[in-house]
Amino acid sequence: MYQTVLITGAGGFIGSHVVEKQLSLGREVRAVDLHLDRISDISHPALRRIQGNFADPAVQQEAIPGAEVVIHLASAHLEVSLPEETYWQVNVHSLAGFLQACRDHGVQRFVQVSSSGVYGAIKEPPADEESPCHPELLYERTKYQGELEVKRFYQETGFPVVIVRPAWVYGPGCPRTGKLFRSIAKNRFFFVGDGMALRHCVYIDDFVDALELAATTERAVGRTYIIGDEAPTTLENLVSEIARITNASVPRFHAPVWLMAAVGLLMEAAFFPLRKEPPISRRTLRFFQGNSAFDISRAKRELGFVPKYDVSTGLRAYAQRSRIGSIGGAK
Repeated sequence: MYQTVLITGAGGFIGSHVVEKQLSLGREVRAVDLHLDRISDISHPALRRIQGNFADPAVQQEAIPGAEVVIHLASAHLEVSLPEETYWQVNVHSLAGFLQACRDHGVQRFVQVSSSGVYGAIKEPPADEESPCHPELLYERTKYQGELEVKRFYQETGFPVVIVRPAWVYGPGCPRTGKLFRSIAKNRFFFVGDGMALRHCVYIDDFVDALELAATTERAVGRTYIIGDEAPTTLENLVSEIARITNASVPRFHAPVWLMAAVGLLMEAAFFPLRKEPPISRRTLRFFQGNSAFDISRAKRELGFVPKYDVSTGLRAYAQRSRIGSIGGAK
């Protein structure tokens, strides 16, 4: 069992939870990110914060030596105003050098956190690990190419890697979860389309547990795993559950997809020069479209992964841990 773990993207929503989990397991944690505010209040002698870019050789020299496991979460993700070359540099081109440095320093397991978005539009749900990938958005395309880079390195060197594709990860500290709760609680949410699109989710505690399994299960080396809860739900059911939790009215208004797609394109164009996130974009509209539904049988069979939360219990756990009250939001 390993004792020292390097976590990139440690200052993000998922990364901060992984840091806390690894510390609770008695591990020495090296936490790397450009911004570490989320974990600034964690006082633990086994935590070393390293602020910087994981691709920087100086950061690598400080973070990698002695690490037995690397959980690689860092990526260009939510910022639609980032230049395209930044996505390619962070999510793809930086990987080769980072993988080589990890191998040179004797890392025993490299867990690459990808995205279920690599499938693009899923025509025949549920998708599994062998389903074809047709990524559409820039983030999805670069995450898929990042997977290919990791696989190539594994095939050429035998360096032990595992690729994980999470469904929508939600929970305390997730900006998207909080925004969804607030908009529904304040009766500001509306559907785009009919609300029947399938959404596959995974509560943060379950996903963090899955990463630990990916880092420790021998047969996982060289494999790819989808991580989600037991079954998808419809967007309508997801929203209705949040409405019940917050004692809000179930949203009834449905905007046409074509109209909101046009609005999203216009807002992206308007906000890009300002380097600000638009309130509506093609990425946010993906939440309402397509069928995000997956078969997690491989993770259950090979990793022993058993999700503890379904959508109902996960959303209620989020509300309790985030101190969400009735209409009006957080207490």
